[in-house]
Amino acid sequence: MSCVKQKSAALPRRTDSQADFNAYETMEPRMPEATPGELKNGKRVKTNDVAPRGLYRPNDNFITPNMTSPEYVQISTAAAITLGIMNGKMYRCACTRCLNLLLTYPEGCRANCAYCGLARHREAERDFADRNFIRVDWPAVPMDEIIDTVAGDIDNSPFHRMCISMITHPRSDDDTVAVLKKWTSRIDPDAIPVSILSNPTTMKRQDVRNLRDLGADIFTVALDAATPELFDRTRGKGVQSPHKWKKYWEVLDDARDIFGPKKFGAHIIVGMGETEYEVLQLVQRLVDMGGHSHMFCFFPEQGSLMDHLPATPRDQWRRVQLARYLIDYRGVRTDQMSFDEHGRVSDFGISAPELDRIIDAGIAFRTSGCPGKFQDDISACDRPYGDSPPSNIASFPFQPNKKDLGKIRRQLNRQQTNDTSL
Repeated sequence: MSCVKQKSAALPRRTDSQADFNAYETMEPRMPEATPGELKNGKRVKTNDVAPRGLYRPNDNFITPNMTSPEYVQISTAAAITLGIMNGKMYRCACTRCLNLLLTYPEGCRANCAYCGLARHREAERDFADRNFIRVDWPAVPMDEIIDTVAGDIDNSPFHRMCISMITHPRSDDDTVAVLKKWTSRIDPDAIPVSILSNPTTMKRQDVRNLRDLGADIFTVALDAATPELFDRTRGKGVQSPHKWKKYWEVLDDARDIFGPKKFGAHIIVGMGETEYEVLQLVQRLVDMGGHSHMFCFFPEQGSLMDHLPATPRDQWRRVQLARYLIDYRGVRTDQMSFDEHGRVSDFGISAPELDRIIDAGIAFRTSGCPGKFQDDISACDRPYGDSPPSNIASFPFQPNKKDLGKIRRQLNRQQTNDTSL
């Protein structure tokens, strides 16, 4: 690997409108509006108190039932199609290999993250079970029905992994344990491993240990924002939300100690105002801890406080995707890379032929997440079109073909070299 000089300090941000990255000054969330008292904390759902009757499809033109975890969970549209409880298909892929479960309550998530469709500020406009999340609807399903379906044929299950996604709610910790116990009582976690997408704000070290002891395989923390400043702006007091950067890192440290190397990690959203240097320094920090990173391309989620802002430019996204893959799976370090005066990757720190081979393999541009049954660098959690429309794919939920790779190269502004030797 070639070694190039790395700038040692955080780099200045460019602010002009033609920049090929989302600058900090551009990515300012709206402030949340006040919610009328009669609509707070799920009062509309709790007052009507409609009894749930099996599968609930969001926005189904009748009053939202009073559904709560652990009896009910929401699942992604792709998971619902894969499970066979909803009709449909995904463009160019066989839905998903990860069964994503989302805890659900009439009160919904009590956090107010600026980029999230589940955020508290939406109470007045839409009940929690009807809100979109990472671009899709999440139907609500009885947990027992999900387990019955999967347990009926575990050997031939399309799922490589199950993930319990917590939300910020007083019952979230106890109900995550209840859902995990329900699952492992019927389904061997060696057959279908379990991940936890945690809510550090409500957790203690013993909560992390309990989940490991009950059979969880991987523990992740959704940092999402790449810097403390961005975290506070989009997830903390900047948007009247309870999350704190320090608390998230405390729980991430707990996960490192309790789950061990390669069994913990963090989600990171690219394009919310950080520089490429800053986000890749975070990736490096996680690797040095023994963990891993799962990356999402910022997309303006409908109904969120950032739905008026631009999606991450594809050139910025591809550079970060490629660099992150090199750090996580090829042993390259950020101090081998070079960055320009705007914090953009200008050299990936390896020879051109070697970089071409990695680009042509395509794996660097697939969805990143917890591993499945194929290999460590191919995620089970493929989240089809969770961060882009199919017309302009950000994270590929399938292996990119020759045409896809040609487009990726154009987005990287990189033509293939003729020299294939190292």
